[in-house]
Amino acid sequence: MSAAPHSNPMKNPQLPLGLSLREAARFESFFPGQNRELFQELQLSAEGKGETLVYIAGADGLGKTHLLQAACHHASGCQRSVAYLPLRQLLDLTPAVLDGLEQMELVCLDDVHAIAGNGGWERALFDLFNRVRDRGNTLLVSAGKRPDQSGFELADLVSRLGWGVTYTLKPLDEDDVLKALSCRANARGLELPDDTAQFLLRRFPRDLPSLFALFDTLDAASLVEQRRLTVPFVKSVLDR
Repeated sequence: MSAAPHSNPMKNPQLPLGLSLREAARFESFFPGQNRELFQELQLSAEGKGETLVYIAGADGLGKTHLLQAACHHASGCQRSVAYLPLRQLLDLTPAVLDGLEQMELVCLDDVHAIAGNGGWERALFDLFNRVRDRGNTLLVSAGKRPDQSGFELADLVSRLGWGVTYTLKPLDEDDVLKALSCRANARGLELPDDTAQFLLRRFPRDLPSLFALFDTLDAASLVEQRRLTVPFVKSVLDR
């Protein structure tokens, strides 16, 4: 395991080699829409003041990874030790990658459904759950579906994952997508005019990962050329 750079090395996020938290994945840059209760609960849990087990279910593209990484950033800022593992990317490794994580005050496991049906991984996750609970630390997990719908074969694991609170992420409606884009712009100190945001929604798919990736491109071009994100400027960047 390797530590991501941070000003306080004793509280570094623990990450497998080659992985890092996205700097932009912060609570400040996430617009919760109808998910405000989950949003607030995750902040409290990251601070060690909320639920010690939170299970987030939802389809890809709704922000599960962003929220888990935001929780890591927030907890680290509160001087708590954290660990983040995207299980979908770690299946080529052995379940031993989970060993010792219970020492972290906050453990975030992304895409836990990726290990469903793998006996060794399921047992390792079950054991980690028990160790984290015994130490009184916090576990946040995400998956595509709720624990009893995720295909786990170990009944005890399904039971344990249901001990905490489970939230199902709700997609944003069109108005909320516009607010989410504005929130992302404000977090970067940018202004996104309403007509530009509407233009982006008319011309491109409305799933947030695609829109945010597009916004990253526009942000970089705006920084280089010192231009505002007007519709003519956005058109000129997209037509290149």
